[in-house]
Amino acid sequence: MLMALTREISAGFQACELTYLPRVPIDLERARDQHAAYEWALVEAGCTVRRLDSGSDMPDAVFIEDIAVVLDEGAVMCRPGAESRRAETAGVAEALTRHGRPLQPIQPPATLDGGDVLVVGREVFVGSSGRTNRAGVDQLARILGPVGYTVRAVPVRGCLHLKSAVTAVSADIVLINPEWVSAAEFTGMSVVEIDPREPHAANALAIGDVVLFPTGFPRTQERLERRGLRVQPVDVDELQKAEGAVTCCALVFSL
Repeated sequence: MLMALTREISAGFQACELTYLPRVPIDLERARDQHAAYEWALVEAGCTVRRLDSGSDMPDAVFIEDIAVVLDEGAVMCRPGAESRRAETAGVAEALTRHGRPLQPIQPPATLDGGDVLVVGREVFVGSSGRTNRAGVDQLARILGPVGYTVRAVPVRGCLHLKSAVTAVSADIVLINPEWVSAAEFTGMSVVEIDPREPHAANALAIGDVVLFPTGFPRTQERLERRGLRVQPVDVDELQKAEGAVTCCALVFSL
């Protein structure tokens, strides 16, 4: 059984953290409608969805992926690089505990955002970004090494998180923006490059044999479909105004 934890869009969503995008008005109701449709796409892909509450003091809470790294062996509670997001941790930790996941926290001065963590089999790639520091990478390696994972840092440039630049769309295929991360970091994997006219198209969420993928990137979607992947488009353009994408709105794990 697959569980997907999501979090409601805060009334304070307009005050979200931004690093690489200019602040523009966000239609809150449209964003909520898009988020609800995204949750239904998760259900149709085979997930049971549980939505957590958020408060007006948690404008980025919908991007729940940044708060934890969930594996079969347990969960690592992240320490977000943006101090404003650290209040989000308690609610997610409580939910994961209810679902039987033992927790290990990232401790200061380390910072780690879940959006910087890409797990492919037993390999864990961690983006060295403005939100995740070297101490965060090292702590994650100390936690996951004893249970059989190999953790290594990957330089990223020009984007918020590693998963802004690369995601796994199957067990052996990554979708990548080569301007933001080097494909050489992913030896042994087959690579699909995004269409260069769609720089934000590298974020996709694979669940079983379905790939949730944002509408608005038709050229990259065509490249995925040519590789035989079954793509389910989802409209998230209001969430994208907050530097969000499809991986960051859910924590998906097996029960």
